[in-house]
Amino acid sequence: MSESDKLKALRDRIDHIDDQIGKLISERASCAQEVADVKKAGEVPEADANQSFYRPEREAQVLRKAMERNQGPLSNEEMARLFREIMSACLALEQPIKVAFLGPEGTFTQQAALKHFGHSAVSLPFPAIDEVFREVEAGAVNYGVVPVENSTEGVVNHTLDNFMTSNLKICGEVELRIHQNLLISDVTNVGSITRIYSHAQSLAQCRKWLDAHYPKAERVAVSSNAEAARRLKGEWNAAAIAGGMAAELYGLTMLAEKIEDEPDNSTRFLIIGTESVPPSGDDKTSLVVAMRNEPGALHNLLEPFHRLNLDLTRVESRPSRTGAWTYVFFIDFSGHADDPEVSKVLGEVSSRAADLKLLGSYPKAVL
Repeated sequence: MSESDKLKALRDRIDHIDDQIGKLISERASCAQEVADVKKAGEVPEADANQSFYRPEREAQVLRKAMERNQGPLSNEEMARLFREIMSACLALEQPIKVAFLGPEGTFTQQAALKHFGHSAVSLPFPAIDEVFREVEAGAVNYGVVPVENSTEGVVNHTLDNFMTSNLKICGEVELRIHQNLLISDVTNVGSITRIYSHAQSLAQCRKWLDAHYPKAERVAVSSNAEAARRLKGEWNAAAIAGGMAAELYGLTMLAEKIEDEPDNSTRFLIIGTESVPPSGDDKTSLVVAMRNEPGALHNLLEPFHRLNLDLTRVESRPSRTGAWTYVFFIDFSGHADDPEVSKVLGEVSSRAADLKLLGSYPKAVL
């Protein structure tokens, strides 16, 4: 068989496989429509009927199974991304999800929202974290996406502070690798860059690179990386640090790619909503605890977790708003509030604390 014949045979085989894939996706979409019809007809238990069409624990389980079944050559993450988009499109047939994110368009937070919900979700930008919380609380959107911590620059205090006064729950998390790029517009004079715009955290994440390549350029902190990118169109002597999504959205060119000082730079985002999430099989729980100002308070707080062998993934302190020199602790640990050992720990911690607020149990980030 000649080389051209081999290529034709392979292409015919691919066409046949594509036809099968298309039919199976259509069949899955039809099943999703039937699920929606059953729910709308009231043919499910009342507890299930009151829940959103979107089920965070169910989606996490489907993505994990897709990765477990994967036999290559695609990576597990690529396989999960494909299933993520199929589920997003099918869910939109049932009921489109509205998601608020920290804007404007082109931010890493929007990238995280699309990574978690897929491109068929309706994503809406808001200029401040507290506005994202407010939109979810008002029922104007189904969920919100907010940044909570960066591996280089630490926690986002504004997000933690909003949890102290909000009744919203954490319904999921997203981990996003952050790649910073130096962007220019079509009017930029590359040899005369004297000003660089970006968010303060991004400027900090690229400090060494900037010191080496643009030591004399003014570094101007703005509200977001997308805002930095937006400003470039009218300035011939300026550049911006932002992600690839912002470059594409505002028609900019990447003068230098991946300029972050730490190669493993990543940010964790939280999905906030109004409902509690059932166990998915691999979960995380977050809570905020106010401790009495007394010797050994921190030890008393953490001792039950150690004794019952629960994995603490983060402990962060914040000043309390109720009194001077008192603190509250934000705690993340592995497990679900419905697990017997987790329930026992929560009971013990509650008895030792001045106050305890369960922020939510939710699936660990899959993608």
